[in-house]
Amino acid sequence: MTTRSTLDVIVYAPSLLAMGGRTLAVVHGMERALPGLRLECRVTEERRLAALPQRDAWLAEATASGKFPLLCNADESYPVMISGVKRSASASPGGQPLFQIHAELPLDAAVIAAAADVLEGVAEAANAFWGHATPSGAGVEIARQTRDSVHKPGIPPRGLPALKLPEKIRSPEIPQRLGWLNYWSAAAAHAIGFPDPSRDTDLLSRARRTATGGWVARLTDTPLELDNPSHLDALMRAYERFPEIGGRMTPR
Repeated sequence: MTTRSTLDVIVYAPSLLAMGGRTLAVVHGMERALPGLRLECRVTEERRLAALPQRDAWLAEATASGKFPLLCNADESYPVMISGVKRSASASPGGQPLFQIHAELPLDAAVIAAAADVLEGVAEAANAFWGHATPSGAGVEIARQTRDSVHKPGIPPRGLPALKLPEKIRSPEIPQRLGWLNYWSAAAAHAIGFPDPSRDTDLLSRARRTATGGWVARLTDTPLELDNPSHLDALMRAYERFPEIGGRMTPR
């Protein structure tokens, strides 16, 4: 595992069974977003790379047994990885089982330029409710916003608002947190009230519509860095604008 800065892409989709074999579409979507990328290796129990000459068939078989095992490229000096895990109904919003897909890429100029395409490609292929692409450093701090007086006490970093545990959010369409790039399905955008032309002029200038009617919205022009006061302010303003995110607003 590398210690370099990475871009973490995380999306939350219906359960793997409901995805109907979309894992292969997810991998193809990521490969299309980064020309030249081929995710045709797996990691052995000995932590070595093993080529998958029949990758698509291998992945289809794994999916049929309820798994999305880790796939990676063949370059240990430039590792790109993707995998998925089940999220039980009891630990998910609205009491519905989810499937969480996580990709990790080096945070360099090529990935930064393609980041919106990567997020959109993975999320749309997975039929995801919502997702985000965030530099690992900022992502760790944002994850620490999730707090609970009993199960996860504490104070969020940098004055950011406290977010509810996933199982205490009423619906899977409601995003659990924000990130640098945010994917909101049409249902998620509706749930949080985006876009409002009178309130979202700035965000809309950095957002684009997807083929399915969702959105990819960029909080800052450059990758989110919370030591940058303007970036922290952008994150704070977005949370203020969308109180539904993180389950902070009780429905009327």
